[in-house]
Order: sequence, then structure tokens, then C-alpha cells
Amino acid sequence: MIPHQIIEEIKFRSDITDVIGQYVTLKRAGSNMKGLCPFHNERTPSFTVYESTSSFYCFGCGAGGDVVSFVMRMENLGYVQALELLAKRAGIEIPEDSGRDEGGISRDRVLKMNLDAARFFRDRLNETPKALEYLSGRGYSQGLIRHFGMGYAPDGFGALTDYMHGLGYKDDELSAAFLCGVSRKTGRAFDYFRGRIIIPIIDTQKNVIAFGGRIMGDGQPKYLNTSDTPAFKKSRNLFALNYAKASCADEMILCEGYMDVIALHGAGFTNAVATLGTSITPEHARIMKRYTKKVLIAYDVDEAGQKAADRAFRLLDEVGLEARVIRVKDAKDPDEYIKKFGADRFRREVIGGAASGFEFRSGNILRGFDLSDQAQRIEAAKQLTAVIAETYSDVERDIYTRSIAEKLQIPYESLKADVKSRMRRTAKKARGEESEKIRLTAQGYGSIGGERLRSLSASSTEEAVLGLMMRYPEYAALVRNKDVALTVNDMKTELGRKLFGMITESEGVFSPDSLNESLTQEEVSRAYRMISGREGLTNDESVFRDCVSRLKAAASPSESGGSTLEDVSELINRKRMNTGASD
Repeated sequence: MIPHQIIEEIKFRSDITDVIGQYVTLKRAGSNMKGLCPFHNERTPSFTVYESTSSFYCFGCGAGGDVVSFVMRMENLGYVQALELLAKRAGIEIPEDSGRDEGGISRDRVLKMNLDAARFFRDRLNETPKALEYLSGRGYSQGLIRHFGMGYAPDGFGALTDYMHGLGYKDDELSAAFLCGVSRKTGRAFDYFRGRIIIPIIDTQKNVIAFGGRIMGDGQPKYLNTSDTPAFKKSRNLFALNYAKASCADEMILCEGYMDVIALHGAGFTNAVATLGTSITPEHARIMKRYTKKVLIAYDVDEAGQKAADRAFRLLDEVGLEARVIRVKDAKDPDEYIKKFGADRFRREVIGGAASGFEFRSGNILRGFDLSDQAQRIEAAKQLTAVIAETYSDVERDIYTRSIAEKLQIPYESLKADVKSRMRRTAKKARGEESEKIRLTAQGYGSIGGERLRSLSASSTEEAVLGLMMRYPEYAALVRNKDVALTVNDMKTELGRKLFGMITESEGVFSPDSLNESLTQEEVSRAYRMISGREGLTNDESVFRDCVSRLKAAASPSESGGSTLEDVSELINRKRMNTGASD
């Protein structure tokens, strides 16, 4: 759908190190670059960028590919959408009729619709006194309303839809952008947002990517948000990050909703953000890691808010972010607190008194027990031991152990021994789960791993052959020689047959860049693992011929009697050595 020459130009002008470097801190490691993988949580870098092949591979989770694959994974985009994003970054214009997603709607088309809809909502707000009165009653100034581009969706079924029809948009487009719905009974389109204050969601590139709608009365649902579209993934975006990024380098305030964020910005706390219609995700945590050093969690004080705060602590800790929780007393949330007591007191007492993750979690545990009762004190100690054992820093762990030992009136050495015992059990369990994961998925192969495990030795040889063919085009031509005569029937796995066909049918012009067009991301990762597996090995023609000979001689699973699961320990050892050598 996008002309091939434009795709090639996009990739040529999208240096993989520069693109990935916007998301991952990379450090030189010989001829390659390494960093912490953005696709899973790790403390030791296993994510490698190969500048020589413009590819990446993570030896921890198995994710791999080229610059387009990376953007697809990182931004949760389809192939065409990822190309559009890279094209915009490189200043390349894609023809208007290109770049459509599976439903025929491009990201750019959705962004254009959203911008027009935002203008409509803004104009309706200025024409609706009750909506302006509602916002004024919440303490929002005209300047703040304009700053966030707030608007109003009329309380009718077709105001926006009719307006957008007048601009040339069709129902299927409006539906794909979640600006209208379509009645199952009549087939007629109707406005998705009705009778609500509208808050545009704007990304860091200043695009209107989605909308949030807040009911003005007591109706339900209180909030209505755009669902995922070609331009918006709620699990990968933070409200007001476009403003907060300029002032959150030291610390960021994480709120539950955008109304809290707007109130905080109005009070001068421009480092506030919120998740969008969903609880915090690992992707949110990794995004925050790119912009700040510390996160202050400002969730509601009710039970649901406290549970959400506990989840936020865990996810933020996993990406290495310091996190503290804001305890709002005598108010439901930061918005209400600031209205009652003012911004200065909020800064001094609430932000200044933010509690650490351990203080927050241990406080919640201790409040649930009567410490004068011996049995309850023992149970409290068990739960607190688990919390202390999760602490990464030895110094912090020792301080927390002493503090809890004193509060529970138990010997420090006894509690310390229990903490160490808990850590050993947790580590043993984690090792067992990792080995089982590798056994079942064959080093990150997911659904294609079972087939590989059934013929592990032959599959490893197949990967060596395919890795050499993808890395060195001359070997792709060599398989046609009579003395080699390798065919698709010699491949032992379904993925192997796919790749062999793609390579040989390309008539000597195969490029791994084309894999994203035909394969799943799991399959692309597997292919790039084959390519990166040749890094640092001898790759001359004699090696290739030897691998071909061994592959042709290898018995199929049915001929060899089935499974070779006893060889999985070899695979696990290779994973631990972070090597892709298969010969």
C-alpha cells in the first residue's frame, strides 16, 4: 500500500540506534550497543542493537527485528502505522491513499478527524452557558480551559456526526475513530460523546489522539474515553505528558484521572499526568522512566485507590523508578484538597510528606492487625517479611528489617533470617519458572516453540542455515547448485519453510526488512534471532555447506521417534550464556 521506494527511504533515514536511543539508554559494547530491554523488566542488559545489520535482539525475552519492528512493539502499532510514524520523524511524505490499517483507516486520517472534532467541541463549549458554569464551579479559569483545549459535546444524537459529514467524513471512519457509534437496529450513526465536558488527549508531538468525556451531573458512566484506534493506545499514553515533560525531570505526579491533573496544573503543579481509562501498565511505567527520576503517586484514598497505588509501586520499582505515595488527608483527592486548603499547603504537607513504597505497604499491613495479640503479630511479621524480601537494595532491606523488628517487638536477627529465607525461596521459584518457561517456549519462541522442541537438533541446524542465508545473500543462491540442492522440503519447521520460501523466491535480493510485511512479530523475532545468532561466529562457505549437509541428513520428528525434550537442558544453558551459536 505504501510504495516500495518510500518504504526503503523511510528505513534508510531511520537510523536504528537513533530511534531506539529515544526509548532505551544504550551503551557501546564492542561493535554493538546494549541496554535494558524495554519489552520486559530486567536489571542486567540483555538487549543488543546490531549496527552492522540495523537490527536488535533481546536475549532475555526473545524480541527482535529491525527499526520498524521496534516501533511496532514499542508504540503498539501495525506495520503501516509504524512506517507512518517513522516517516513523520524523518520528514518523509507518504501519498494520501497509502498507509491504511486493516480497516482502511490511516493514523493520519484519524488525527485529522480528531483535530476537526476538537474544534467542534471547543466551539460548542463557548456556546453552552451551563457547561462553562460547570467548569467555573470546579475552579477552572478561562486560561486553563483554553490551555487544555476543553470543549463540550451537545446532548443530542447527531450534532458531531452531522458536522463531520459536512467535512466529508464517512460513518465507517468516524466509527473507527470512536467519534460515532452505529445503531444495530437502524444502522444509523450517532454521536459517541453526548452531554459531556470534553478533554482532548494530546501526545508529545502535539497531535489530538483521543478524547475523554466527563458527565456534568450524576449520570453513569461518569467518564467516557476513546477506545484504542489507529492513533491511540490507552496503555501507552499519559494524559498531559505533552505539558509535563517540560517540568518533570526531577519528579512526576501520577494521578488517577484527568480532572485531577487539570486542577493540579491550574494550581502550578505542571508535572502532573494521569493514565487514560485504565490502570497503570508496564508500558506506562517505562514511559515515565524516560522522563523523570521519581514518581509521586496521587491516587484516591478509597480501597480501590490504595490497591491501584500498590500496583503502581510494583511496576515503577520494576523499571527502576523511585516512587512515593501522596497521602491526602481530609479530602477525597488532590483536586478537593487544593480547593479546601490551597496549593501552598498541598506542596508543603502533602508532597513534602510523601511516603515511600515500604512505608505505604507496611502501614496498610500493620493497620489490619492487633499487635497486642501474639498470633496476629506473627501473621503481620509473615506478611511484612514478604514485603521486605522484595526490596532490591541491601541497605534499605536492613533498615526496614530493623524498623519492623522494633515495631513488632521481635529480635532483629530472627526477622533478618526469615527475610533471607523468603528471598531464597523466591529466587528458587523464579529459577524454576524460568526453566519451565524456556522448556515450554523454546527460548521465547511462544506458539512456534513446541514444533522446535519436537526436533531440537534438526531445528537448531535449520536456524543456522537460514541465519546464514538471511545474512549473506550469496548463500541463498548457492542452495540451487546441484552439489547443495537444498529445498523447502528439507526444512523441519513451518517457520523454516516460510523463511526459506521468502529467501529463495526473492531472486537474490532478499532483505530481512521485508519480514514485517508477511510474518507475525513472534516470527520476525525468531528470524532475527537466527541472524544475530551468527554474530561472532565463523560464517564462511564451508560452514554453510556443513550445516546444509547436517540438515539434509537430519531425521524428521516422525522418523526419529518423536520428542527430544531431554535436550532442553542444552537450550537452557545456551540461553544463560546469551549466545545464539548452533553449530
